[in-house]
Amino acid sequence: MAKAEATVEELVSMIERGELRLPEMQRQYVWRATRVRDLLDSLYRGYPSGAILLWETDEAVPLQNFAVSQSANPYQSTSLLLDGQQRLTSLSAVIRGEPVNVRGRRLPIDLLFNLEHPDQLAVVTEVEDNSDAEEPDDEETPAENEADASEDELVKRFNQMAFVVANKKLEQLPQWVKVTEVFKTDSDAPFLKRAGVTSFDDPRYEKYSQRLARLRGIRKYVYRMDVLERTLSYDEVTEIFVRVNSLGAKLRSSDLALAQITAKWRHSLQTFLDFQSACAKTGFELDLGLHLKNLMAFATGQSRFQAVGGLSADVLQNAWEEACEGMNFAINFARSNLGIDSPALLSSPFLLVVLAYFGHIRNYRLGADEARQLRYWALIANAKGRFSRGSSETLLDQDLATIRQGSGVDALVDRLRQQVGRLEITAEELEGRNQRSALFKTMFLAFRAAGARDWHSQLAIALDHSGNQHRLQFHHIFPKAVLKKSHYPAREADDIANLAFIGGKTNRAISDKAPKDYLPPLLKQVGEAPFSAQAIPLEPDLLEVAHYKAFLQERRKRIAEKLNAFLGAVP
Repeated sequence: MAKAEATVEELVSMIERGELRLPEMQRQYVWRATRVRDLLDSLYRGYPSGAILLWETDEAVPLQNFAVSQSANPYQSTSLLLDGQQRLTSLSAVIRGEPVNVRGRRLPIDLLFNLEHPDQLAVVTEVEDNSDAEEPDDEETPAENEADASEDELVKRFNQMAFVVANKKLEQLPQWVKVTEVFKTDSDAPFLKRAGVTSFDDPRYEKYSQRLARLRGIRKYVYRMDVLERTLSYDEVTEIFVRVNSLGAKLRSSDLALAQITAKWRHSLQTFLDFQSACAKTGFELDLGLHLKNLMAFATGQSRFQAVGGLSADVLQNAWEEACEGMNFAINFARSNLGIDSPALLSSPFLLVVLAYFGHIRNYRLGADEARQLRYWALIANAKGRFSRGSSETLLDQDLATIRQGSGVDALVDRLRQQVGRLEITAEELEGRNQRSALFKTMFLAFRAAGARDWHSQLAIALDHSGNQHRLQFHHIFPKAVLKKSHYPAREADDIANLAFIGGKTNRAISDKAPKDYLPPLLKQVGEAPFSAQAIPLEPDLLEVAHYKAFLQERRKRIAEKLNAFLGAVP
């Protein structure tokens, strides 16, 4: 991999001339105008802005259009942009004064520059919340979003900033100039005149001129470039792209929030890590970002990280102590009352934040009926995947608000019912689901509670058995190989109604035997109980591969019965 450098001006020109293209594998342009604002501010201050990853190739690869206009590439060789699209598209749009094409619309990125901004950084960046994998950052609505202001009430705050998203109120003030207009000319005269600077003797003349030159100097900002070799194939480059974007150093909102928290509360990182480690020792190895989200819930009554910049060290320390007590309650409730002894059995760890906050608001004193209701809500929310249906952050904040306002568990249940409809599990609801479904986790819980055991060792199914022989695996009752011979697609083979839980050694012993061959001998050895516990029909005709779909239909009915029995009656 070669190393190179290029200025912003050179990279923008490469985009305009068509020499720098986007491969098809790239995501669409998704940045909001506020993120473009922050990028300009960083470059203006000379802050680091990451590297650019390119691939130079003569290969004819599938391309997609930039969100800004380009000429046709006059050369056979093409430079493909693998990392840095959002930054370079934003810079190209602002410097060239072009709108960006977003979802079929042409949207301008209008930014204003403050000639009177403070010399020192005076505004802490608000952390945009993109921590949840279920609500990815590329779902942002880019560039079209609202301006930074609601006019008069925020003008004072904006005067502490160097760049803002344009609004009519600020555009009328003489010290605010349009960023794109500055890039269009090397003359300071129109901006100085508008600001009321009429002579060289004006003390503002030198300050404003230097700031305008520094703004234009963004074009000379040098990016380091990593350039992949021409000898790489498109498949190899695709793998590199996936690894860079999935395993690379992209900062999540929780990472940025941690930076702000530790800047205020010095040496707090080890405190967080110690508690994270303590939870892990109980079987709940949770991402540090979840503990920080729980901290925000206890500090502010909501979970988003935007407010972290306004919290004092004292507030953070007090909230952290309460958050730890709440999380301990949540983990204990999950383990003892729900039967959930591992985060692997949670459809979303956000469930723990709700349990923690509920316990805190109730001063950890719950009546028997209230505890039963809370168990029901938590298990149904987990089974139905409450926090994976829409915006996870919004749903979490709805539940926190319900608790904060003093409502009981019945209000949480009502909100869940409004979201998912009927709370009972139906056979139809299981159709087309696989091991990635939230219901698969609840199926394990229900089968374990019903006494499910491995069919050879008679060990109760569990996630933490020692040794490869006993480690839990999910088993295809009708093996994939058997179904493939009968031309069933892989999707149907992975149906949730074809899956059971057994140990690794038992699974390997069965291998690709058909159920009509391996189940009858097992039935003679261990009886019906281990199979009944996992809702497996044993009627001989249903074990024939020709009747596979009838087997699935019957087992879905039995699984639904097991699930509802485990979840309990609707409060």
